[in-house]
Amino acid sequence: MDWLEHISRFWPHLAASFDFLASLLASIHALLHKRDSRAATLWIGFIWLLPVFGPLSYLAMGVNRIRRRAQSLGVHKTLNRPVPENLGEPEHAGAEHLQMLARVVSRVVAQPLIPGNQIEPLVNGDAAFPAMLAAIESAQKTISLSTYIFDNDPSGQKFVAALARAVQRGVQVRVLIDAAGTRYSWPPVTGRLRHAKIPHARFLPASLLTPWRVATINLRNHRKMLIVDGKIAFTGGMNIRHGNVLADQPKSPVQDLQFHVEGPVVTQLQESFVNDWAFCTREILKGSEWLPELSEGGEVIARVITDGPDGDFEKARWTLLAALAEAQTSAQIVTPYFLPDPALISALNLAALRGVRVDIILPAKNNLPFVHWASRAMWWQVLQRGCRLWLTPPPFDHSKLMIVDGHWVLFGSANWDARSLRLNFELNVECYGREFAQRMESVIEQKLRHAREVTLAEADGRPFLSRLRDAIARLFSPYL
Repeated sequence: MDWLEHISRFWPHLAASFDFLASLLASIHALLHKRDSRAATLWIGFIWLLPVFGPLSYLAMGVNRIRRRAQSLGVHKTLNRPVPENLGEPEHAGAEHLQMLARVVSRVVAQPLIPGNQIEPLVNGDAAFPAMLAAIESAQKTISLSTYIFDNDPSGQKFVAALARAVQRGVQVRVLIDAAGTRYSWPPVTGRLRHAKIPHARFLPASLLTPWRVATINLRNHRKMLIVDGKIAFTGGMNIRHGNVLADQPKSPVQDLQFHVEGPVVTQLQESFVNDWAFCTREILKGSEWLPELSEGGEVIARVITDGPDGDFEKARWTLLAALAEAQTSAQIVTPYFLPDPALISALNLAALRGVRVDIILPAKNNLPFVHWASRAMWWQVLQRGCRLWLTPPPFDHSKLMIVDGHWVLFGSANWDARSLRLNFELNVECYGREFAQRMESVIEQKLRHAREVTLAEADGRPFLSRLRDAIARLFSPYL
């Protein structure tokens, strides 16, 4: 009884001491690692005003960097090469200035530009899923599949069945799904994968039962790629969900873009998967069956740009800033979530002020209303300097695409928001080539054909309560 009384007497002091120490350590970390002094100030106030909950929240959402084991596992790397002399067809003048863009990005990212690639856009799951399933059925040696969302729905079940048949044929299959992405359908697809004996892993699983992983709960793998036999690849922004198959008139239809890729740049996609798989499982995939020698077979010069809260931090953001700085005639941007930081807003405005036509194409109706409100509160910042903003009608458009001067294309998984550019692990592909850019411009033209332009007067003329709601939502834009 005396022992219990002794504990009860000192317990409040121990708890207070623990909270003080946790708050002090969290505050020191915020001071040393937050680049934005305003963010550091807000976090320190939050930490000290909310005992226990404040330090835990900072650990979960404020510590946005991790050290990945894969960086020290000796994974195969592409040999560095110089920037190609001709960024596309030599007879096409007007793209010489993009040599500077290529040099800037080459200093930001590790991967080199590689010529000789063939890239085909696939619009919606109607075109992408049959092509991806056919590639899986044709696999002879290896299949690498990484996705953020893998739903246990009719489309997801088709992929599981095709992967299971590949395993039965003796193909080496590896499936990587983000842990948060497995929760979008119930029961999760991991049960089907396990039953079919398909090797799979979840990226950074975290729950209330694993408190030691709380620091990574906000860091998600948003990459999407399928690589077959190390030679054929599919990548872009498309998750594996039946909502992407518009012909079936799903309950929540989603427009999206996926890309069929062949050529030497496929090796860079496979390297990204190999690193992610090694990070999650410690298994290193190596050998010619995973990383074969690839020959040139197309006209597109391309490279993979991986981005994430590790050694690849802010590489996508630097690429966007460099592209806007070099743009001379046009910059076309398609994104579902538009929450740019002040530097990107300034870059967009400076491009418009220099006479560049800047078109920003967003969905009129977002699948995340709170994000749409926060985005709408920012529209005036780009409209007042001459950028043009367009809203496309439903169904919701999840596409991510950027074209500069009719010659440079960027596509992949990253959105124009802090979550993609600072928190998530993302994968984009940078491309040079007039013909491919023109094909992608036709995709944007099709979207603009049915889009509605938003004016500054319209953005400023919203009802007071709507503007107030949007402004409040904007305060949370760094966390959306």
